[in-house]
Amino acid sequence: MVHCETVNRIDKHNKIHNNEQKEECKVYLNSISMEFVLIPSGKFMMGSKQDSTENPTHEVTISEPFFLGKYPVTQKEWMSIMGSNPSLFPGHDNHPVEQVSWDDVQEFISKLNEKEGTDKYRLPSEAEWEYACKAGTTSKYYFGDDESDLDEYGWCSGKTTHPVGQKKPNPWGLYDMNGNVWEWCEDKWHSSFEGAPADGRPWEYSTSSLRIDRGGCWSSLSRFCRSALRSANIADDRMGFTGFRVLREV
Repeated sequence: MVHCETVNRIDKHNKIHNNEQKEECKVYLNSISMEFVLIPSGKFMMGSKQDSTENPTHEVTISEPFFLGKYPVTQKEWMSIMGSNPSLFPGHDNHPVEQVSWDDVQEFISKLNEKEGTDKYRLPSEAEWEYACKAGTTSKYYFGDDESDLDEYGWCSGKTTHPVGQKKPNPWGLYDMNGNVWEWCEDKWHSSFEGAPADGRPWEYSTSSLRIDRGGCWSSLSRFCRSALRSANIADDRMGFTGFRVLREV
């Protein structure tokens, strides 16, 4: 069982106030009530043998902890920053925002940083996303290898988005990492992990116009919601099945 406790603020020395870091996870709340779970530093094996695009499996070191959105960014959160709702399924404050391009997301993050008076918000790298999704697990999904259990953890094989946080979280307290919406990452697309950074940073060098998205969505078959499955789309594409979650550096 994941135990989370709200962290009220982080000072200029990156010290977390009000609570000691001893529970399994911590949650940081910003000025528009976005919740962020503290992800610990560590190492993991990135990729899988399920598909050639996920090879070779390789060790990645995440040297610094970071905060990652507890949920995908919601329509309400998007509207509070951008003033409009582009979603294909509008009118649901607690559903993930979608039909936002990678470029749109960069604008959102820029405005969020400005509002919060910081430069610490950004998209996760693909490695950071997979590390947080797997949460120390090595199975196909963070709950095991049996895709028939996915219904307890994610929204897949359906016809619409759903409210965030309704299914079970992963071991680090993150919700909707499998299904609901694909989630943009910072990296450009590469057809395999040959030459991928071993330090978890975004993999930018590429002639590709595609940007990574991960996690599967409300319409995906279960096998497309695996922790290591990779996908990508053109950076200015807006699709009703793609949203994002935000990383905040500690």
